[in-house]
Amino acid sequence: MDVRAEQERANLLESLIQLLNEHKVKYSVTGGQAVNAYAEPVVTLDLDLAIAIEEIPQVEQWLGERFHVKRFPHSVHVSLPDSNLRVQVQTDPRYSDLVKHATTREILGVSLPVAGLENVLQGKIWAATDPESRSSKRQEDLADIAGLIENYPELREKVPAEILARLI
Repeated sequence: MDVRAEQERANLLESLIQLLNEHKVKYSVTGGQAVNAYAEPVVTLDLDLAIAIEEIPQVEQWLGERFHVKRFPHSVHVSLPDSNLRVQVQTDPRYSDLVKHATTREILGVSLPVAGLENVLQGKIWAATDPESRSSKRQEDLADIAGLIENYPELREKVPAEILARLI
């Protein structure tokens, strides 16, 4: 194995961000890590990314050249054999707009573009109401929504009543 391959295996996050920056890809962190940027951090080994929709096919190709990539109906999972980090690139077009309102925040010890607070909430609402998602995953999404509205009570009015009822 060459040195570059060993380094990439050792640090999936650094290698992935380097690839995205190298190709000037517009992206933002979403999901649990984005929630952690705004609220009390919760341990998660997932890194969810939204990418501008028009860039997804090219980004998927670039990722496939360096990482193990597996396609799912609404996401592309990126991994390396010796990494515990699980990266999911959202391919659902709704997430593409989250890139536009990203601000730089600290995630996993790295400064990254993170979806705006209201966009993070919206992504969590979509995830919590996705009937195809595992029940345990929807429960995590509800917990993230609860954490966001505890830290930012003004967001409560943006949460659908059926979700608020499940949080009580």
